[in-house]
Parts: sequence; C-alpha cells; structure tokens
Amino acid sequence: MSLVVAVQMDPIEKINFAGDSTFALMLEAQARGHRLYHYTPDKLTWGPGGIIAQAAEITVRDRAGDYFTLQKPALLELASADVVLLRQDPPFDLGYITSTHLLEQLPAHVLVVNDPAAVRNAPEKLFVMDFPQFMPATLISRDKAAIAAFLEQHGEIVVKPLHGHGGAAVFKLTRKDPNFGSLYDLFATTFKEPWVAQEFLPQVAKGDKRIILVDGIAAGAVNRVPAENDIRANMVRGGAAAATELTPREKEICAFIGPELERRGLLFVGIDVIDGYLTEINVTSPTGLRAIAKTGGPDVAATIWNAIEAKLAARRRGATE
Repeated sequence: MSLVVAVQMDPIEKINFAGDSTFALMLEAQARGHRLYHYTPDKLTWGPGGIIAQAAEITVRDRAGDYFTLQKPALLELASADVVLLRQDPPFDLGYITSTHLLEQLPAHVLVVNDPAAVRNAPEKLFVMDFPQFMPATLISRDKAAIAAFLEQHGEIVVKPLHGHGGAAVFKLTRKDPNFGSLYDLFATTFKEPWVAQEFLPQVAKGDKRIILVDGIAAGAVNRVPAENDIRANMVRGGAAAATELTPREKEICAFIGPELERRGLLFVGIDVIDGYLTEINVTSPTGLRAIAKTGGPDVAATIWNAIEAKLAARRRGATE
C-alpha cells in the first residue's frame, strides 16, 4: 500500500546524511512507494481546520551532494496523512512537549511514530528509572551535598544534563576533584532542572552499545567506541562504530523492557548499554540505523517500516470489522 508520510524533523539540509536515521527511514519509505512530506516543528499549527503543517513534498536519494529535492511548501492537513514520523532532535524542552500535545490531537487513523503521549512521558534519562535492576548506581538531583556524597561513595562518577543529548556536557569527576565546585556552579546556572550523576563504568572504553528495539523486539545493535581521551562514545562526538552481537545480559534487558515499550506505543527505541548496565532509553529521535547497516548488521529501517505497515493494516482491518 502506498502511504502519505509526514516527517516532523529539523531542517533536512542540516543533518548528517551519512549517519542520519531519519534519512534512512525516508529512503526506505520512498523505496516502498510512499509519498514523503517534510516540515519542521515550528510549522505545526492547531486551528479550526485541525492540525496543519506548512510542509513540502520531498524526494530523497543516497547520493553525495544531491540528497534531496523539496517542492514548494503548502498547507498539509496531517489528518490526511497515514503516518507522522516524530523525528526532531532534542532538547526535550517546552517546544518539544508542546508538539507532542498537538500531535496527540490527530485522529486515530494517523499513526504517529513514536506515540506522542508516550514520548512526552518517557524522557530518556527518566524512563530508565522504571528498570532500576538494570541500571548502574544513579542519582538525579541538583543538591550539592547529595551529589558530593554520591561522588564520595563511588569515587568516580559521570555528571550530565537530564535532558541533554548526543553526549553534550557529559563530565567525569573523581573523588576530591578540584573541578567539582566549578562544575556544580556551571550546571546550577545553566540548567533549571535536576541533572544526572551516575557511577562511572570504566568498561565504556570498550564501547557503549546502542541496541534498536522495534515494537519491543531487539532488531540490531552497534558498538560505539570512544575516541582516545574521551569518555563519550556518541558517534557525533568522535565515537567509532563497530559490529557487535548481543550478550545474554543484553538479551535479558531487551526481553524485560520490550513488552512495556510495545504497550506504550514506542515502536522505534534505542537503548544504551555499557558493560551490561542500561544507562538510557532513547524514544524522542533514536539513532543508529545507518551505523548498524554499515557495520554488517541488519537493515533496521526496513524492519521499522514492516512494523509500521503491519500496524496500519491491522487498524484498517479493525475499522472494517
């Protein structure tokens, strides 16, 4: 079946085409004969006509220097779409939250991936708290004494923004670290919300594994190895992608959290696992599809579209029964 697919994302000309998962999803959708429309979240409007976006039909191709062609933007009633891909990058701020409220108003026949209410209720570094048995020691606080005691207890910790992404502003602190006070002041001035302090896992030097789950089932993984003299394995921070397989512990994590992801309507999820510990559950705009494929793994973009098409077919069968 040919679908109308609206993609809510950041400006496409600014993405890294070689590694961008949204671009991978668009390439796969177009290969299946689906029509694609591109719009940025600031072009989303609720009014008497329902949810409308100033959107441009787009064609895409995996050709360096000539990746896409955008038509002239026009008003698109999102109720006329079959699928909306919610793929803008964080920060997970009030603008992002507002877009989830707007998309939640769409009629039931429009499939939003991921479900906007579920995205709103599952910030990556908070949702993981639902599964504490798989986490490293973690503290979420902005209380200086509490963070200092946590650092004293564990000796080495990582401190990062609660709603950060892509490895930005991730710091390692050691016991009696002379930078602790300055870093606390910086975070206290910069962020209104609490932040995350987490036990440092030395095995991150061997990789931070990104595992993609589709409808709650592990569909592919890539190991991200930090650059020398960096603790951050994110590929946008210089991490190198390497082929990998799931360990028994990682399979256990996926099997345990998968049913909850499916129940919430979180169809496309990326989890981060370091040395067998679950550190984040990414639901806003998960990445890793192209890295998995380039390291010899499965075509997870195809798996995602298989799941989307199956869900739409099931909804349509239900509507006619």
